[in-house]
Amino acid sequence: MKKGNPFALIPIVVFLVLFIAVGIIDNSHGGMFGDSLPAIVGFVIALVVAFLQNPKGQKLSFEEKLNNMARGAGDENIMIMCLVFILAGAFSASVKAAGGVDSTVNFGLSIMPGSVAVVGVFVVGCFISTSMGTSVGTIVALAPIAIGISEKTGIAMPLCIGAAVCGAMFGDNLSMISDTTIAATRTQGCDMKDKFRENFKIALPAAILTAILLFLRTKGNDYVMEEALEYNFIRIVPYLVVLIGALAGLNVFMLLVGGTVLSLCIGIAYGDFTLIESFGIMGEGIMGMYDITVISIIVAGLVSLVRQNGGIDWLLYIIRRCIRGPKGAQIGIAALSSVVDCSTANNTVAIVIAGPIAKEIASDYDISPKRTASLLDIFTSVFQGLIPYGAQMLYASAATATAAVSVSSVEIVPFCYYPILLGICALVFIIFEKKKS
Repeated sequence: MKKGNPFALIPIVVFLVLFIAVGIIDNSHGGMFGDSLPAIVGFVIALVVAFLQNPKGQKLSFEEKLNNMARGAGDENIMIMCLVFILAGAFSASVKAAGGVDSTVNFGLSIMPGSVAVVGVFVVGCFISTSMGTSVGTIVALAPIAIGISEKTGIAMPLCIGAAVCGAMFGDNLSMISDTTIAATRTQGCDMKDKFRENFKIALPAAILTAILLFLRTKGNDYVMEEALEYNFIRIVPYLVVLIGALAGLNVFMLLVGGTVLSLCIGIAYGDFTLIESFGIMGEGIMGMYDITVISIIVAGLVSLVRQNGGIDWLLYIIRRCIRGPKGAQIGIAALSSVVDCSTANNTVAIVIAGPIAKEIASDYDISPKRTASLLDIFTSVFQGLIPYGAQMLYASAATATAAVSVSSVEIVPFCYYPILLGICALVFIIFEKKKS
């Protein structure tokens, strides 16, 4: 077993320090840098630090290091992942412009009884986030409705907003077009449908328990929608096509292209936009994936240099000394992904960083790629839905700024039942699962 070189992990430490420092400065100046700039800047500087290092007992030329970085950044799985990011961005923007988001929200809320309005926010959030593949987008869509329910029923605002966050995090690690799913499956080399099935048997019990808890907390309250909730089922069809097609095992590239074309046809047919405008809509969606695509490429190159310098070997050496058997390996992967997510406050970036290490651990202990991808996605989502400085919580808190009662992200955390229950269900599943013969 190689002991590796602990000093090769200095670039990762540099990134974490810079990321936190730039994030603090950014927050103190009202978000002047944007959501992803701290991560991009941190990774670029960490990349420079990695270039200054060498493996123990060797001195590599700049060209050798550059070639190694390029091989890591241009890895087949990384390139496929980036292409899926781009197609997912085009689909999400197209279906939103065609009224798919509004119709989905209104349809879900219109069929839910008013007595279970908060539960309805959670259930609708589950469907929207699974369809859209974005937890933040789901929170943006549902937060105004959750605020209205709180103001008209007297139910605590943090509880109502928490229900929206819970629904958003359900699809964050289940959706076929979520960037976390794409990253987890590509870094582990498994099919999306297999990872979905592995995740679903853990996520479903957590979702059911969450719905029961929300029902018990809000029992006796009634809410009546004063305005008519208009929806058009045809506008929801692209979501259903992609979701059902992905579960059926159809090629994700063809599904995203087909879903985008279908959304654009619906939007044009209903006069939402013209054919010429549709190109701009797709372009905006693709540009929305620019940051995570660039970050993924830089991270892949950085990890390749850290691996070359012995950092990954040292980390694996330490982890293996603490692991006893396959169950311990799975808990180790869960702990690794959780710590990285808490450090980066971005579950997709956390998966891209932890993915190669998790794959090595899984290979040593004969853990299937679909299980490893599932663990990475689950535990990064668990903490992403709980850390008060994550994008999801910050957006949820910001949505209440104009409400009668504004709440901080810290106040919402205790009502995020789903991420907590998801983590518990996953640990129970690991500990008590019987080994297959």
